[in-house]
Amino acid sequence: MEDSNRLFNNLKQFNIFLLSLILIFLINLSYGYFKFLKFNSLEINNTTATVENIYPKQNYYILKLSSNDYSFYTSIYENSQNIQQLDRVDIDFITKNISFIDYIRGFYSKSININKIDTSNSHISNISKYISSQHQDENISQLFNALFLALPISKELRDHCVDFGVSHLIALSGFHLGVLAFIVYWIFYFPYSYIHQKYFPYRNKKYDILLLSSLFLFSYLLFLGLIPSLLRAFVMYVFAIFLYRNNIKILSYGTLVIILLMIIAFLPKLLFSISLWLSIFGVFYIFLFLQYFSKLNKVIQFLLFNIWLFLALNPIIYQIFNTASYHQIYSALFTIGFSLFYPIELFLHIINQGDLLDPIIRLWLNIKAQLFQTSTSVYFTAYYLILSLLSTKFKEIFWLLNLSFIGFFVYIFI
Repeated sequence: MEDSNRLFNNLKQFNIFLLSLILIFLINLSYGYFKFLKFNSLEINNTTATVENIYPKQNYYILKLSSNDYSFYTSIYENSQNIQQLDRVDIDFITKNISFIDYIRGFYSKSININKIDTSNSHISNISKYISSQHQDENISQLFNALFLALPISKELRDHCVDFGVSHLIALSGFHLGVLAFIVYWIFYFPYSYIHQKYFPYRNKKYDILLLSSLFLFSYLLFLGLIPSLLRAFVMYVFAIFLYRNNIKILSYGTLVIILLMIIAFLPKLLFSISLWLSIFGVFYIFLFLQYFSKLNKVIQFLLFNIWLFLALNPIIYQIFNTASYHQIYSALFTIGFSLFYPIELFLHIINQGDLLDPIIRLWLNIKAQLFQTSTSVYFTAYYLILSLLSTKFKEIFWLLNLSFIGFFVYIFI
């Protein structure tokens, strides 16, 4: 008799699934390469792109642009057209010496001609203006545009977020999607309960509401433009609904691997997305925490979770980013507080009272940064990753992993 609580009943089903993903990956990669050949056939290309961010330099500006197929950087020496974030531009740029890998992960190119296009009907732009109108401080406006619309922030604000170890809270990810899913679920719950009871009480009410919630979240994801970390979270959310419906274990490392493979198969360019990989690592260590601490008292578990996750991710984060700060020690406390801060601010902005907590945020922004440079040995990172994988099977290795990240924390901060 086949086990109904397994995603694949036998090795043959798993192999068919894996081969299907490989085929999808190759088709998407080939299609991407075909578009690259067309892109690279001309020495000068023209495209319409959205200005994701503007980085002022001493004598010029760097623009980060995104089109339908790729994202890239270019520079302009004056901003006579008053080009701003979220503006649409028509641009001619040089494509010489751009490789296929650069095309996928993003590149820099010299622009020949750039013209601003009217963006008065841009929905994101209008919402961004609505959010900004509720704040007098530019940095606070950027903060909430990042939290709700995933818009890039300035280097100054980004450094401040790095200083306090809250960059993961500013970048939209699974945490934010989880909060939104919870809110949307209960918004649908009461009206649907009446409809469900009156017209089709035979259906699974929770499952139906989860499906309605996923449709709303998918619309939000499309509206923002398939942000990698949010995309990973959404795929996991939908996959979890599927597993729940079929009575299959949701919290498993195999589920995480399958989701990663599915994302890369359908969107190969995300293979180079740091935010996606950090998101995957984050979920992996959440699963590891639940594997060993799920039987603890719920209050203790809640308090320990963010501290443990902060310590566990440090070796990974400092392998990618070389900037540290003593303020990052308080990152776990900020994460706990953010669980209340995010939904409250979302509600306040909806009712046009988004500036209510601005004085507190301004106090935080005025704290002087204490950044310093650090580095992680590649050998230690490899050792740490091996320990992490082995910890899923061996309890003794798990405790060695804990000693390792505590020792790493002492090395970095003490």
